[in-house]
Amino acid sequence: MIEKKKWDLAALASIPLIMTLANSMLIPILPLIQKKLNISSLQSSLIITVYAAISILCIPIAGFLSDRFGRKLIILIGLSIAALGGLISGLAAWLMDSHVYEIILAGRIIQGIGAAGAFPIVLPLVGDMFQSEEEVSNGLGMIETSNTFGKVLSPILGSALALIVWFLPLVVIPVISAISIIAVIFLVKAPKQTNKKTVHFKHFLTGLKGILSEKGHWLYVIFVIGGSAMFIMFGFLYYLSSVLENNYHINGIWKGMLLAIPLSAICAASFAAGKWVGENKQKMKWYTVIGLGLVAAAMLVCGFTNTKSLFFLISLMFISGIGIGLALPSLDALITEGIEKQKRGTITSLYSSTRFIGVACGPLVASILLKHIEWLFYIFAAIACACCFIALLFIKPGTEKAKAQ
Repeated sequence: MIEKKKWDLAALASIPLIMTLANSMLIPILPLIQKKLNISSLQSSLIITVYAAISILCIPIAGFLSDRFGRKLIILIGLSIAALGGLISGLAAWLMDSHVYEIILAGRIIQGIGAAGAFPIVLPLVGDMFQSEEEVSNGLGMIETSNTFGKVLSPILGSALALIVWFLPLVVIPVISAISIIAVIFLVKAPKQTNKKTVHFKHFLTGLKGILSEKGHWLYVIFVIGGSAMFIMFGFLYYLSSVLENNYHINGIWKGMLLAIPLSAICAASFAAGKWVGENKQKMKWYTVIGLGLVAAAMLVCGFTNTKSLFFLISLMFISGIGIGLALPSLDALITEGIEKQKRGTITSLYSSTRFIGVACGPLVASILLKHIEWLFYIFAAIACACCFIALLFIKPGTEKAKAQ
């Protein structure tokens, strides 16, 4: 079955890839944007934060709309809005002389609204497309791998484009969004949703309350872990981007390649985890626990040693990347396979919202603690330890049976 849907999956995988590029390409060039626009490090971090913050509010709405009107339609609308927001930011940086920063932020807000209807809706759509849990796990592994591959590619591509013109990473966002729109239109054959005309907002709220009441004891845990993993990932990426430029005076392509090292670990581990877990929910739990343990250990060593060795620092970040890569597709599979198809869009959207909270807060907290970096790593280690503990305690796959029809 997965072979028959390979082009559908390829088109869907383009969405997290392109949405990730649209956001993560900017991380390595934030110090450059800061200099060009004469803004503070906190203001530069807001370019990432506002995108994620508005997505947090819009993702649950997009999930509800996808349950009612169909996943493919909402994805196409979301991608179109994201392209418009990227166009506004890119043109502001290119053509305007005053209030450039403010217009870029406005464009990023619009882009974040669009992103809310794109990648988060891919997860339930993959769940809808396949019948067996193993196929769903493999499909989600490919989607998460595409997401992390975008993160691997983004620092290199962002740095390379900025070498040509500093705002070029902003300008290309609508172009790459258009590629994904075309792929989804022609390649994705979404299954029919028989319930899409019968879902009303009152029923939506009642159903949501019922699901959280019944399954909240493990859903909340996955929400927290997913958000925490993204908080740590984007926090250490912002830190690494800043320290490479300010402490080691590494810029451009070399900086992008070094940032890609821990991200490549996330990508490889996500792909492997998606293949290995299959439909074994015990493996999903233990990959999550082991991955979080690796993250906690690496962050703790970073905090204790306050290392001055770039090789040692990158190595520890690489280990953290492996840990995050093991956890994310396992969490995706647990939450997608544990929820009925009719409610999948809503619940996975709530999950995506918590992930975006991490994306929004990571760079912001890292920018505030740049002068007290050991405390940043202690915070990361403490959060990873706490998530490891609650995953061990509260994720009990043996008692949670998927009800997907």
